[in-house]
Amino acid sequence: MQKKNLSKFLKLIFPLLIGILFIYLTVKDTTAEDRETIIEAVKNADYRFVFLSLILGMISHLSRAYRWNFMLHPMGYHPKLINNILAIFITYIANLSVPRSGEFFRATIMKTYEDIPFEKSLGSIIAERMVDLMMLLLVIGIALLIQFDFIMLFLKEQSFNPTTLVIVILLVGLGLWVLVKQLKRSKSVIAIKITGLVEGLTEGVMTLVKMPKKWAYIFHTFLIWGLYIFMFYVVKWALPETVNLPFEALLIGFLVGAITISATNGGIGIYPFSISLVLISYGVSKESSLAFGWIMWTAQTIMILLFGGLSFLALPLLNRKKYVS
Repeated sequence: MQKKNLSKFLKLIFPLLIGILFIYLTVKDTTAEDRETIIEAVKNADYRFVFLSLILGMISHLSRAYRWNFMLHPMGYHPKLINNILAIFITYIANLSVPRSGEFFRATIMKTYEDIPFEKSLGSIIAERMVDLMMLLLVIGIALLIQFDFIMLFLKEQSFNPTTLVIVILLVGLGLWVLVKQLKRSKSVIAIKITGLVEGLTEGVMTLVKMPKKWAYIFHTFLIWGLYIFMFYVVKWALPETVNLPFEALLIGFLVGAITISATNGGIGIYPFSISLVLISYGVSKESSLAFGWIMWTAQTIMILLFGGLSFLALPLLNRKKYVS
């Protein structure tokens, strides 16, 4: 029991400590005058473009909620769109506390309010994350094509070793394959339950292949990721020093932010710090770079807290008949 509590504690606290570390590094690398300049830049930003960014973000979340039904319908489930929307916002707010916990909350919500089996709902969510990973890799590929020299130089400066990453991925994949093989051979009650869970997850993932509206799903996938990129891009007009940044600079900034955001609770600390490193490489001052990163992070976090909190309140109210029954 103590080990389990320690594990939960570390999952909650460790990412937060990483965020605090990067906030410390930000403060350490800036003087009092620098911090005053950053605060002034944030205060004087043109928030019309920040608001536009949030609208684009909202549309992407609505598109994601609508797209989810393309995966659930082939399995015979037809949840209300509003429940999809509320579940997705609750996912985001849950991830602010414990990274990656939101996916389990989302599957639990659909089990509670839409009678969708947990493992099938979670399987569809995992499939969705696989698609997101493929889109992230596609955007990385595009960025490599247009800014290969810059990216290689940036990664080298950050002491990034791609060989280590590949080895870790291969070892994890091999370990999972061996584990699945052993579970299938075992006849213990626990192994049978885990095997059943895996089969349910597999069915959810396989909806990607079976779904009848593949082109609609693909359209919404590109729409979601296009909105992600442009909600980042439009904020460049909020600060005078970032107005003239080229698209490729902001594309790389978006990618770095997307990759680092899951490392801490909602990207606190590391998200603005990482984005600032990219923008500084393109000639933007440290103060404006950090201001840009903190504006992006703060605006997104406020949106998630606001709509995530409202979703927690609205979900049982909009489903009170179901909840009572």
